Amino acid sequence: MIRRLGFTTALALALLAAPTGSAGQVHSMTANPFDVETIDGIIQALYASISGPAGPRDWHRFHSLFLRGAILMNAGPRSDSMPPPPFLSPEGYRERVAPYFLENAFYEVEATRRVERFGTIAHVWSTYLSRRAPGEEPFSRGINSIQLVWHQGRWWVGSIIWDSERPATPLPAAYLPDSGGGR
Repeated sequence: MIRRLGFTTALALALLAAPTGSAGQVHSMTANPFDVETIDGIIQALYASISGPAGPRDWHRFHSLFLRGAILMNAGPRSDSMPPPPFLSPEGYRERVAPYFLENAFYEVEATRRVERFGTIAHVWSTYLSRRAPGEEPFSRGINSIQLVWHQGRWWVGSIIWDSERPATPLPAAYLPDSGGGR
């Protein structure tokens, strides 16, 4: 029940952040069909578009995955004196992380995945591992809550909300690799 309430809340927030009118709902960027014709394809493209050695990322590919009005949010803990976490657009996310990626290698991969789908919507619960080089021990891991929408013959990302593991909040065993809880 808690997981469903979280998904419902995230979907409602994504819809509130989206512009109104059917013409404003999708980007005009053309996506690689292999990136968006399946849930597996869009999740792989999402991780691939932000991962790599120090240097620029394929931001065109990244942006082509998102609905116009999509939101991204790091939901990690904040002190009570801080404002709530901000919603970022895909462009706002790029602006925030591109300088870091230019100077630093960053490889994020999916460790496990759970998908719940109904009609034209899907919720992907994706455990991630973040590394500075392929094969290294992760310096961070957590869960991406990704909401997808099937529209115009392809999948679109509507929102991504993530939280990183920390000592007080370890990843549940069901979301760890080799637990039987993933893909």
